[in-house]
Amino acid sequence: MRNKLQYKGFSLIEVLLAVGTLAIGMIFIGGTFLTGIHFATIATERTIAAVAADEAFAKIRLYGVNLTDPNLVVDQLTPFEALNTIAAEEFAYPSTKSLAKKQYYWSALCRQVGSDPTNRLVQVTVFISRKVGNSTTYPGGTQWPAPIKVGVSTVAGAGNEYKLAINVPGEEIFISGGRTIADNQTGQLYRVLQRDPDAPNIIVLDRAWPGGLSDSVWVVPPPVGGGRNPCIAIYQKVIRF
Repeated sequence: MRNKLQYKGFSLIEVLLAVGTLAIGMIFIGGTFLTGIHFATIATERTIAAVAADEAFAKIRLYGVNLTDPNLVVDQLTPFEALNTIAAEEFAYPSTKSLAKKQYYWSALCRQVGSDPTNRLVQVTVFISRKVGNSTTYPGGTQWPAPIKVGVSTVAGAGNEYKLAINVPGEEIFISGGRTIADNQTGQLYRVLQRDPDAPNIIVLDRAWPGGLSDSVWVVPPPVGGGRNPCIAIYQKVIRF
């Protein structure tokens, strides 16, 4: 009998299957790297925000507020710069003489705690934000991200306790899903879950709104022309002056 030569090896189909499996695996691995970079960036910014907030509270304690200022009241948030005029570079982190290349900024809103002026307690809400680009401007004409007041009202009907309507047309672009807003009267913070898919001027909150029928909230808006949410984190303290 004649011996037959037998050739052993990989067929073209087996090679294609192996390459396809490897390609799919590399896609998933590449996705995990991108996700890791994203969360590492968030963690870094949150760390910077915490340090910047400590510096902001220290400056607010240092410069202080006038407790007899008529703008400092119980039922309204007032920007810190309206209570004490300080140099613009003091709002940058880290604070230096030049604002040209600064990326992180803080802003503060103040509210008197209680109607008795002798308690000397002030609720301070600090917003830490990032600025991208030296020429970027923000609504209100500011050169860095700062909270602005947006008029809102409740939405009538059962099941709408978590919803607010933005009163002024065009201001709905200031508040979108993922933003944090501060109630102007109480200083309480609310997380915006999303915009109502059927009405872009209506936002959905993470909890029920206990305020009045017509009120206002504070939010850090995106840059003029659009862009990502500049606000990194919000911190609150009650400070005795």
